[in-house]
Amino acid sequence: MSNSANPRTAPRPPEVLNRVIFARLMPLLIAAYILAFLDRTNIGMAKDRLEIDLGISATAYGIGAGLFFLTYALFEVPSNIIMHKVGARWWIMRIMITWGLISAAMMFVQGEWSFYILRMLLGIAEAGLFPGVMYYLTKWFTVKDRAKANGAFLLGVSIANIVGAPIGGLLLTMDGFLGLHGWQWMFLIEGLPACFLAFVVWKFLPDGPRQAKFLTPEEADRLEKTIAAEEQAGASGAANHRLIDIVRDRQIILVIGIYFGHQLAVYALNFFLPSIIGSWGEMSSIEIGLLTAVPWVFSAVGALILPRFAKTASMSKRIALAAMIGIIVGYIIGAIGGPVLGLIGFSLAAFNFFVLQPILFTFPATRLTGVSLAAGLALVNTIGLLGGFLGPYIMGYMEDLTGSAVSGLWLIVGVCVIGACLIPFLKQGHETDRSDVAESPGRTPTPHPGQ
Repeated sequence: MSNSANPRTAPRPPEVLNRVIFARLMPLLIAAYILAFLDRTNIGMAKDRLEIDLGISATAYGIGAGLFFLTYALFEVPSNIIMHKVGARWWIMRIMITWGLISAAMMFVQGEWSFYILRMLLGIAEAGLFPGVMYYLTKWFTVKDRAKANGAFLLGVSIANIVGAPIGGLLLTMDGFLGLHGWQWMFLIEGLPACFLAFVVWKFLPDGPRQAKFLTPEEADRLEKTIAAEEQAGASGAANHRLIDIVRDRQIILVIGIYFGHQLAVYALNFFLPSIIGSWGEMSSIEIGLLTAVPWVFSAVGALILPRFAKTASMSKRIALAAMIGIIVGYIIGAIGGPVLGLIGFSLAAFNFFVLQPILFTFPATRLTGVSLAAGLALVNTIGLLGGFLGPYIMGYMEDLTGSAVSGLWLIVGVCVIGACLIPFLKQGHETDRSDVAESPGRTPTPHPGQ
């Protein structure tokens, strides 16, 4: 794509340019993530029906829900490295087509093993989408605006759960239409839209600033130089220039540990909130879907309001710590409360989900550059997503063991407490002490800027 047809000659001020980029990129990326999250978590609405129609137990359901994250995690780093080489537009289109087809194929599940296999294939297909977009946004937004952009992207999760649960409940009422179960209609109807949106992404999503028709060549050049200077300064301060430096950086390990607890909490609620609400009394699938949407409305509010204030390292840490404490308190209230208090508690926890997550991903982005940044963001998400595997498994196992749908929440609370204790030790690239990066033989540490 060329910028030659653009009549503007005077570059726009950075704040104006930032708003233009936000308006051009974020709606399409958010739409893609809405469909991604809908297709990975819609089994939550089908949980009870899968047990009745196919005999899939709560433990088996938890394993299947979690297997998605196992294969997703295994393929994330190579997926992000491929995207770094071939470009975001083509690679995100490929991801969307394959996950849409596999999600629709969930309608053919016959029992536990076909459930497990399709969930693993779905994880392989979708691998790299989230860290790929996190990497993509680093090419468009400076450090001070990145948490806001990350938070806006994560609105896709909230919107998917707000609209997905009621729509899923409605589709379940199609049970028996044309001889299919309601859950079969749900998987088919919710899976195919990703394939159509993939071609919109291919047509309208530029690979980078230089390919954007809405920027002049001067604006694209200025933006790329500003971001490159920030990346180089951060990576130099942290001494992270090679792929091996990712796993040697203690700050990256801290982010992974905190993110693991966060993912445990998010996916426990994603996959088990409908059944927790169903345990509160006799309700229709539509009523369960509407109540399931309530906490995710609050998650959208949190994502819109708070990440934009995380413009400095110290403010980022304070907001992140407050968010993790909010998740912990919300889960405790949800575990001990009845229907009213429980819904309030889960809403409090959800309010903080996407306050914490976009801030966490700003820390690696100030410490890495180039292919190490693409791989580093994928690695953080890869290991963190093991929480996405364990969360549903813990919830399902504890439900079968105790008969209580909320018993698994206590272990998740404990892991989140550990994560909260790690947050004060986070540092961005320019803050790093030499002790934060382990020395390797023959390696001279890079001095901090100004030393």
